[in-house]
Amino acid sequence: MSIDKAQSWAYCEDFGTEDGVLLGARERAAQLGCTPVTPGVGAVLAVLAATVSARAVVEVGTGAGVSGLYLLRGMAPDAVLTTIDVEVEHQRAAREAFADEGVRPTRTRLIAGRALDVLPRLTDGGYDLVLVDADPENYPAYLDQAVRLLRPGGVLAIDDALWQDRVADPAKRDELTTTIREVGRAVRDDDRLLPALLPTGDGLLVAVRR
Repeated sequence: MSIDKAQSWAYCEDFGTEDGVLLGARERAAQLGCTPVTPGVGAVLAVLAATVSARAVVEVGTGAGVSGLYLLRGMAPDAVLTTIDVEVEHQRAAREAFADEGVRPTRTRLIAGRALDVLPRLTDGGYDLVLVDADPENYPAYLDQAVRLLRPGGVLAIDDALWQDRVADPAKRDELTTTIREVGRAVRDDDRLLPALLPTGDGLLVAVRR
């Protein structure tokens, strides 16, 4: 593989530019100690949301609203983002980011709580896109819920799918790396899903619900 691969990766990550709203959300994320999606991942999320003309999206892991901003920018003008986070302070920061963006309050539904308590209450097949970006140890359970929630043609996105470049190394067998590796295999082997693993950010696993 070319020794310039890392340079090309960095070039791709910086291909898009982030405005003041996104940079402000990133600053709040740093203050709160939560890790937002990279610009490259954010750009892919916006493109995916726009591609499926997303009107209903579920996000597991609100953070400070960076990924939510990208999703909303790709979603239909009257679409609704349902975003779940156990940390109320994170959602407060996300609300500030959405307000800075000028997003109408009716376009976001922020739910404070454990995703595994919230997701089962959401409608089967009622969503165009599901983003999983929190609690990697729970990825297997989130995957099961996401497939249930997606309509045919809907898109699943799982962030950190390469987990600090550990997943690709078979010698790395710690519990969390193994869990994420197995989720990737589960998505790949599920006949209901058409998958691709993108090296964007720390790995973005995407799949279309057949």
